[in-house]
Amino acid sequence: MGKTVERILNAERVEDLIAVFGSFDENVKRIEEALNVQIVNRGTDLRISGEEEMADKAVRTLEGLLSLASKGEIIDEQRVRYLITLVNEGNDDQVAQMAKDVVCITAKGKPIKAKTVGQQKYMKAIQKNTVTIGVGPAGTGKTYLAVAAAVAAFRERTVNRIILTRPAVEAGERLGFLPGDLQNKVDPYLRPLYDALYDMLGAETFQKYQERGSIEVAPLAYMRGRTLDDSFIILDEAQNTTREQMKMFLTRLGFGSKVVITGDVTQIDLPDDKVSGLKDAVRVLDGIKDIAICRLTSADVVRHALVQEIINAYERAAQKPDVKKPTTQQFRGHYQRKK
Repeated sequence: MGKTVERILNAERVEDLIAVFGSFDENVKRIEEALNVQIVNRGTDLRISGEEEMADKAVRTLEGLLSLASKGEIIDEQRVRYLITLVNEGNDDQVAQMAKDVVCITAKGKPIKAKTVGQQKYMKAIQKNTVTIGVGPAGTGKTYLAVAAAVAAFRERTVNRIILTRPAVEAGERLGFLPGDLQNKVDPYLRPLYDALYDMLGAETFQKYQERGSIEVAPLAYMRGRTLDDSFIILDEAQNTTREQMKMFLTRLGFGSKVVITGDVTQIDLPDDKVSGLKDAVRVLDGIKDIAICRLTSADVVRHALVQEIINAYERAAQKPDVKKPTTQQFRGHYQRKK
């Protein structure tokens, strides 16, 4: 074990210090627990004591948080966890980038920003490229940020329409049992897209644009035979497209349009004999100019801390080979051979 040291960090503004500490000092307690250090506040000074390497990491974490607080960023549990991860990986020099670009302002005036470095790369890829493929686990903001980018482009009039689509593949449910006509049946599958748009635009404005045809939320089957010009098109849950559906969708691209494809290759609901169109597209389109492939990871999860833990647990389980129990027949055969 390394020697115990004390480090002193000065915060220039008391307001920043208050933001970093959080209510009931919860943020600082989280750093103390994660890095096994003690943090004591004396005026605008912070005294950090602990094993040398950990004390230095705590200083870098606190410096990053103070820097974000000084730029008006909200310091919450997710931010603290993410910053500790960056410091542990030696990537804390990337913190300064996190407070920059506002993607979009919601109907309630809340700025939407990338909260992780991975999300920031994803947003930059969408700005720079005609086609962007965002692959990553649940909670990494793939869909939400894509919708924010679409609304921003629509407000700036760089596109005339927003088209949101996803394949109506059931995750263990059956469409036929749902009440109503086809639109009523597919609406539950499109709900997450509606929710994101309500958030950005407000329900009233969204309905107004939808009635005009400026915003369209539809199942993927409705895209066949169309050419989409001057549109921002998002294909969500793309892991559930077949190879043929993905090719059909990509060839809808028209002049002045932008396409974002999002999905999670660990949540494929297709029959076993079908190849996922998303997996296939990532392989086929890699290296083509003006197409970006962004891979988000569990480090980019911006939901509850437990979501990150669940994703990591499933990833670990997937790497272990399944131990199959012998069937009764195999067991009998083995027993008879022994006799």
